[in-house]
Amino acid sequence: MRYETFISVLASSAITQASPLRHLRAREVPQEHSHESILEGVRTSLALDNPDNIVDPVFGLLGNAAAAEGQGSITDGDCLHQATADQAFTNAKAAGDVDGMTNALIYAALERNTGKVGLESVLCTAIEATNPEIAAISQHQDPASPDAAATNKAITLELARQIASVGGDPQEALKSGTFAPGELDDPTAAGNSCNDADDALGCIFSQNLLVEDATAEEIDAAVAGEGVSAGDASNSTEIDNSAAFSNNTAGLEDTLLPPTTRPQRSTAPINLPQLANTADKPPSTSAAAATPPSNSPTDSMAVKKPLSLPTMMRTSIMDPLSRLG
Repeated sequence: MRYETFISVLASSAITQASPLRHLRAREVPQEHSHESILEGVRTSLALDNPDNIVDPVFGLLGNAAAAEGQGSITDGDCLHQATADQAFTNAKAAGDVDGMTNALIYAALERNTGKVGLESVLCTAIEATNPEIAAISQHQDPASPDAAATNKAITLELARQIASVGGDPQEALKSGTFAPGELDDPTAAGNSCNDADDALGCIFSQNLLVEDATAEEIDAAVAGEGVSAGDASNSTEIDNSAAFSNNTAGLEDTLLPPTTRPQRSTAPINLPQLANTADKPPSTSAAAATPPSNSPTDSMAVKKPLSLPTMMRTSIMDPLSRLG
């Protein structure tokens, strides 16, 4: 019995040493297998070409110490997650595999393990992704970390835009969500997570633990706004402002419109003193009055200058008084 037990333990140890992934699955790590169906899709794409010898996509979701044995030639543990997603996306793109590209994008947005509830994972800064679609994505943060709800929602909406850009279903971005926030003083650091490598779908889905970061309508709105550039928005604003200015200036032509567009008014002088005397003098009907004025300098000098308004008023007032004398 003892011999059989020893052989069984020895065989188990040999399998564990031969397979870092098998060794990982025997450990209690919070949630790296929670989205197992996404991991499986990335495994398929990564296997097509794996120049960095990354052992398995699951290592990219671990902390640096735990991931060291599976990161291949990637020297920065904080960049293993991004490097795995980038290579899987490259392979899927070369194969024309939309589902593969979608899985790589979702994987890039998954939360990495940290050693404490509420602790944010470190972003990759040492390596730049070769695919702009992957470079645009950041990993989810612990839901109990500061501003996690806003941060994770922004990540999901950007993920939806990138999935749509490669021809995938943008609603798939909701699968990248994480769990409900845990207690900050949880000594297990597990929070409300799950971790089951044997659940092919992913325990976060099968156990209904996923907290979606956005609504389906918000996803649709984010994707619909993808083609609107800042320049288009600026032009629309200028057009709207011009229309409002036109409406607000209706009836103010004299002060706002340039002289060339103002309504034309007659500029001929009105001989008010003559109108004041029409009660005593009948209108002239002579031929001379009907003759148009000459354009000669002599005739122009003979034209009397119209009286100003004050002079006219004095004339109108004094004229009846002079008759009394």
